[in-house]
Amino acid sequence: MVATSSNGNPNRTTTTRAPRRRRACAPRSAALDGRRRTGALATLCLGLLTLLAVACGDDAPPADDGPQRCNGHEELCDRPFNEVVFAMTHNSMSNAQERWLAPNQNLPIERQLEDGIRGLMLDTYEERGQLLLCHSFCSIGSRDLVDALTGIRQFLDDNPDEVIAIIFQDAITSAQTEQAFEDSGLIRYVYTHDPDAGWPTLRQMIADDTRVFSSAESRGPPPAWYHHAWDLVQDNPYTYRFVEDFSCTRNRGGASNPLMLVNHWLQRPLPMPEYAEEANEYEVLMEHVLRCEEERGQRVNFVGIDFHDIGDVLEVVDVLNGVREPRP
Repeated sequence: MVATSSNGNPNRTTTTRAPRRRRACAPRSAALDGRRRTGALATLCLGLLTLLAVACGDDAPPADDGPQRCNGHEELCDRPFNEVVFAMTHNSMSNAQERWLAPNQNLPIERQLEDGIRGLMLDTYEERGQLLLCHSFCSIGSRDLVDALTGIRQFLDDNPDEVIAIIFQDAITSAQTEQAFEDSGLIRYVYTHDPDAGWPTLRQMIADDTRVFSSAESRGPPPAWYHHAWDLVQDNPYTYRFVEDFSCTRNRGGASNPLMLVNHWLQRPLPMPEYAEEANEYEVLMEHVLRCEEERGQRVNFVGIDFHDIGDVLEVVDVLNGVREPRP
């Protein structure tokens, strides 16, 4: 619109223009808020995708952790059970840390397994209706049997590529032992030997989750997995006072039994850590095992010792298994 005015002067005209309209636009703060909302939405979507990926992780291909290691070594995976050497503790349950009197070991079963022991000698008893691990007299030390077997089962749960052997000096029935295996959950890992099928490799035992070879000195099957030890194992004498006394003479089990245990510990008359310093020394232990293999014409499978944490038993077993070079 245009307005005219003379402002009191008839000869002068003043023109007044209407104000220009400004284009409407969104406030700057509103635009920033929109961008923030978009960013937050993207972050939320990314978080949801991450959660879905974690939830579906079981379907994702496993990470490549390299070759399988059976009992700690790739070389042992395709070796049959009866061609593998196992470090085995004598009276495994009897240990100083848990305050047993006259113990044969310094450390409990679980620690032995963590350290590399793969064979256990366990003595089972019933005392006042309770199934226990004891050595001769439960008054000098004991452990609940189910509790001990549960500890072994937990080790196997956490270490799926490990195979172990247990020899029971059994003063309880096979049915009681079976129930303890059931109660502890160790039953899920038992191996049953089929003589007609031969011995499986460690890799096969691991794949089948039959990673516990169990046998008993007095009783045996049923159940089928609770083998009678002296049907499958042969050993040498087990009472020695001095290193010079170590013998390879066959003691229990038939000469054709496929597995061999070498008992290698000193007692004068009780076990002592200082005796293990003599017995478990590399040259002494290696000489005894190799001599027994030569005299008996058979590979040693179980090397039984006291005080596993003293001396060189794990090194000797690695050398016997061919996964470590022998000392010069």
